[in-house]
Amino acid sequence: MKRLQSLDFMRGFIMVLLALESTGLFEHLFKASENNFLNNFFLQFFHHPWNGLRFWDLIQPAFMFMAGVAMAYSLHQQKQAGLSWNQSFLKTLKRCGWLFFWGVLDYAVRPKGLSFELWDVLTQLSFTTLVAFLVFEWKTIYQIFFCIGLLVLTEYLYRFTQVPGFDQAFVDQHNFGNYIDTILMHQINKGGWVAINCIPTAVHTIAGAMVGKLFLAEQKGIVKQLFAAAFICLLIGYGLDGIGITPIIKRIATSSFTAASLGWCILGLCFCYWWIDLLNHRKFLLFFRVVGMNSLFIYLFFEIVGARWFNEYIGHISNGLLSLFSTATLLNQIISSLVIFSLEWGICYFLYQKKIFFKI
Repeated sequence: MKRLQSLDFMRGFIMVLLALESTGLFEHLFKASENNFLNNFFLQFFHHPWNGLRFWDLIQPAFMFMAGVAMAYSLHQQKQAGLSWNQSFLKTLKRCGWLFFWGVLDYAVRPKGLSFELWDVLTQLSFTTLVAFLVFEWKTIYQIFFCIGLLVLTEYLYRFTQVPGFDQAFVDQHNFGNYIDTILMHQINKGGWVAINCIPTAVHTIAGAMVGKLFLAEQKGIVKQLFAAAFICLLIGYGLDGIGITPIIKRIATSSFTAASLGWCILGLCFCYWWIDLLNHRKFLLFFRVVGMNSLFIYLFFEIVGARWFNEYIGHISNGLLSLFSTATLLNQIISSLVIFSLEWGICYFLYQKKIFFKI
């Protein structure tokens, strides 16, 4: 089975961006570019406050989409190794359990004590992975209808489930997703994120698995098929938003957002596949690959270790040394962020060299 190099690149690219974001680099660059044309460019590295779509809103969908593509390859290998459906199901169930555990742990430790929250991407992925596995063997047309059903269900829940105080479908803090969070976690996310995003975003993982099977089939015309699928998704997503039916809102993963973001994900992988696997461009691939092949490790590292200790510790050392040269504070912060990322990349490179890969 030929390895999909574009998958390695795209997964690594996503993780590199997330690692850079965790260092605060984008915030520093956005602040540094306040009075020039680059400010709007760096604005794309922040989530849209509500109705709209920025580049950064595509990161989580791409993360889940890539997980679906990787799942197709993993299940194909398991089948070749002689594993039954029940054995693969147990492996997937175990993986989902660990994803849920790490996702909850990521948000569990707060300054005021322990907290139970279900907004982390790993928690969401634990649900979408299980759903994608359960429909993996279905015919393509049935999977497509199932995905449509998930989006229709999302529309119904937000529009027609009338709960006092939470009956405004697409209004922050007053929608059905917020209501479910009060039941599950006894709190509402101030940023507007909701736990039931896992329902519509299961479409990203299912679609990724479908695309993975398409690559495994090694049929001709894959690029054209992917481009056509991406165009349809983008048309549906932006069309629903444009004519005022369903607004594109990432924070509650509306159906229009799910369709539009899926279109961009497919288009991104389509380009990477054409450029890397078909045209054989491999320059700088290793830089992203070493991060992508330990995606779970580096994500948990910068989310838990980095956010709670590593970033601040390295930042103090870096800023202290830079202060000897009387450099500007903002420049110090940018350099410190790059130093933190370089060290994290170095850890991934060390693991890659030693062939140590953290998987669940």
